[in-house]
Amino acid sequence: MKNKLMGFILLIVLAFLILSCDTSTEIVQVKLALDWYPNANHIGLYIAQEKGYFEDENLEVEIYTPSDPSTVLQTVASGADEFGMNYQPDVLIARSEGVPVISVLGMVQHPLNSIMVLQSSGNKTPKDLKGKKVGYPGIPWNEDALNTMLESDGLNGLEDIELVNVGWELGLSMISETVDAIIGAYFTHESILLKNEGYPVNVMRMEEWGVPDYYELVMVTSEDYLSENGNVVERFTRAVGKGYIDAISDPQTGVDILKKYVPEIDEDIDRPGADLLQDLWKGKNGRFGTQEEVRWVSFSNWMKARNIIDANLDPKAAFTDKFSTE
Repeated sequence: MKNKLMGFILLIVLAFLILSCDTSTEIVQVKLALDWYPNANHIGLYIAQEKGYFEDENLEVEIYTPSDPSTVLQTVASGADEFGMNYQPDVLIARSEGVPVISVLGMVQHPLNSIMVLQSSGNKTPKDLKGKKVGYPGIPWNEDALNTMLESDGLNGLEDIELVNVGWELGLSMISETVDAIIGAYFTHESILLKNEGYPVNVMRMEEWGVPDYYELVMVTSEDYLSENGNVVERFTRAVGKGYIDAISDPQTGVDILKKYVPEIDEDIDRPGADLLQDLWKGKNGRFGTQEEVRWVSFSNWMKARNIIDANLDPKAAFTDKFSTE
């Protein structure tokens, strides 16, 4: 009888130890820093919040836009934020500068950054910009992208155009005829905005004019956080994936949910923008979040050839594909 009692007590202790070691039952609070103010790119996150996908994973997620979104990679690397949305080119540049961030999901599978020209200009390809003024937001690697696009269409790169730093007044600079074209604008946002204001544009997509295909938006965490909290990263990315699978299935309901959380969104931009993004959220075999080594390596090689990043940088260490949806 005594042995049976001791065995029963041991079973209870063992069960307690197993449960206490199961970190998936812990409620964990994490912060997610957005790359910009909430828009169609983010609807999967708000779907996950609204439908309880984060809650199902025992996560309390604070989604917010930093006062300076350009600091996202630094705040994630420092641990001030557990997760952040950013861009593949910026992740490679940051890692080249010693910032230990890693991409855990490919959010938007292709470049959104593009050259735009007013349809009324008659310009349709990069070679049409010879002798023209091109506005950009002052981001250095955008100069290299523009140069590549121009060269791919037979021009002598930046030598054949006048580059103008217009900051973030991209659309306005073209409407006001300060410049003839712009680069650095998203065709899922600025092109819609311009069309709504009566200025439809022609879009020249980067990957169609010599720039290697890359992931415009990615989800990042720090190397330390991934190493020490892999279970939390798995739970978080699983919830995000569910949100974006829903967004792919029904982007307009996703915009409805986004509007509930962020009433000030511009539906005239975000509704058509969500429809454009629907296919751009789909990765390899239609899965969400996938990241392919060839994409990271080819774009890294392009950046290295232009001295944008260190020649010794290992692009394969900048991402993991273990968290994409099945």
